[in-house]
Amino acid sequence: MTYTKKIEMQCPVAQGVHHGAAPIPEEGQWISAKEIKDIKGYTHGIGWCAPQQGGCKLSLNVKDGVIQEALVETIGCSGMTHSAAMAAEILPGLTILEALNTDLVCDAINTAMRELFLQIVYGRTQSAFSDDGLSIGAGFEDLGKGDRSMVGTMYGTLKKGPRYLEMTEGYVTKIALDENDEIIGYQYINFGKMMDFIKDGVEPAEAIKKASGQYGRVADAAKLIDPRRE
Repeated sequence: MTYTKKIEMQCPVAQGVHHGAAPIPEEGQWISAKEIKDIKGYTHGIGWCAPQQGGCKLSLNVKDGVIQEALVETIGCSGMTHSAAMAAEILPGLTILEALNTDLVCDAINTAMRELFLQIVYGRTQSAFSDDGLSIGAGFEDLGKGDRSMVGTMYGTLKKGPRYLEMTEGYVTKIALDENDEIIGYQYINFGKMMDFIKDGVEPAEAIKKASGQYGRVADAAKLIDPRRE
């Protein structure tokens, strides 16, 4: 280590009180983290790309500083989905410091990793006060039944009004309108459940029927319309 001449000429002065790192909450414990291996927790974060045309939700489960589980959800950009495929392969097994300094291909995923790094190293995780944290697989369970991301897709114009296209429950097939042409409900197909039925041997037409549902006052509708075509 090299010092300037001015520093070399100075006399030594002893450092006084040094309390060390402030403890942070990690999986039900208070930890004074000094090394990467001291960090653990499960949490989510979001990122966005430079032109802000797409976004990423990233979920990580970190144990002893190493990423054990990664859920990468993207929206708005076709290239981003392929980048997510690479990120899901890259992230598990890296320390959070390695992941922060690894090119995850897409700006939005890199930004999400940066935001998660800050959450995790400052003890702001979802599992900060959960004894032993969350099991590996918690991210997969976040997807819910059918193992699909929860997506809301809505569209509207001044001339023709709103269109519900995708809800948490699934793909919207019909929106219900009252006598004033206001939306009072919708019908949907849960694609995740539908595919599970088909994989279990149910005929496609029956699978669609079993995976269909409705929300709101559909029974009171003056008419039902296809939000994509009508």
